[in-house]
Parts: sequence; structure tokens; C-alpha cells
Amino acid sequence: MRLTALLAVAARVVVPKDYRYGTNRPWTVAAKRLNPPGKRRKKVHVEPIANEDWSVFRGDTVEILAGKDKGKQGRVIQVLRKRNWVILEALNTHYRYIGKTGDYRGSYIASEAPILLRDIALVDPFDRKPSDVEWRFTEEGERVRVSLRTGRIIPKPIPERRDGIVPQQWKDGPKDTSPEETLEKTYTPSLKTLEEEVMEKMGIQENRRHRSSYWY
Repeated sequence: MRLTALLAVAARVVVPKDYRYGTNRPWTVAAKRLNPPGKRRKKVHVEPIANEDWSVFRGDTVEILAGKDKGKQGRVIQVLRKRNWVILEALNTHYRYIGKTGDYRGSYIASEAPILLRDIALVDPFDRKPSDVEWRFTEEGERVRVSLRTGRIIPKPIPERRDGIVPQQWKDGPKDTSPEETLEKTYTPSLKTLEEEVMEKMGIQENRRHRSSYWY
């Protein structure tokens, strides 16, 4: 699904006032199964954080401050702002069986559990240590994250596609088509059919004509 189509689907989703957000998107089957119509789940109180004050994004490197993986650093792969959650790659995992049937016990898999925003700290790339951050403005007027411990700017991660490619860092290979060649106009519109164009290019002359037919 294209990103524009996905955003359009997300924009059309209307959730009830007491909807309980989880790790599944509201329009997915799994989320609808946990929040069926008419069911009222226990309200979860979440500390409100404004969008402009949110300082952790997908692709950031953070350190866990509490829990079984305390002290470990990992990359953020998902952010759930409705619950102040982040999910780290291969950290804070729990194990479970899926696909269990009568004769088959299922597949034993590991999946990452969400971590509260207060239980992680952004890692300063200068010395690879956790630090509190705040938003500030540069002389050019750019809004940046600044480490309160070192005073250095922590740049926002460059977004990558689902296949792991970062468009800004991509380098064309010998078999890649350059943007200039892509925009080059190589086709000239014509009223001739494909057969007539091929015959003209190959120098084939056709003097025969279709016999006239009359319909009464």
C-alpha cells in the first residue's frame, strides 16, 4: 500500500472516546478484535505530551533506564504517542506461542514489548551515553534537539523506507537509471499504428490496399 493511501485510511478512522490504543493500528483486524463495538475497557491514564515536545523518533538510539534490559541500548523501530510507548529492536522481548492447534503446539517466537517514554533516554552520539534533551533554536531558526549534559546537537534520524533504504544516502549503481535519463523525452506521439511505425523504421513498403466493402 502506498504511503498516501495509508494516510488516507488513517485519516478516515474514527475511534470512540473511550477507545483503548495498543500496538495495533486502529483500522486493523487485531485492534478491532480487542476493541469490539459496545465493549468498554478500563481507562488507561496517559501523561499528556504535546507533539512539539516529543523528542524521540523512529530510528533514534536510546538506552533503557528500568526493567530487565536496563543499561542496554537499541534502535527505536516504532513510536506510539497515544500511550507514550516506544518499541526497541530486539530489546524488552517476551516469548509466546502462535498458531497453536489441537495437535501442534505452535511456533515459539519472540516479540518486542513497548517501553514507556520515561524509562528510556536518548543517547548522545558524541560519547554514546544517555542524556536528557530539550528543543532549542539555532541562529538560522532551525529547531533542534540539544543534549543537556554536553550541549551538543542531536540530529533527528533520517527516515528510511520499509526495505531499509535511505533515499538521501542512496548511490546509483551501474545498472540504475539516473534522474536525467528518467526525465529525458524518448517518445514522440504519432497517429500511426505500431505496425506502420515498424514498417517505416525497417524500410518496408506496402502497396497493397484493403478491398473496399460496402454495407447497405
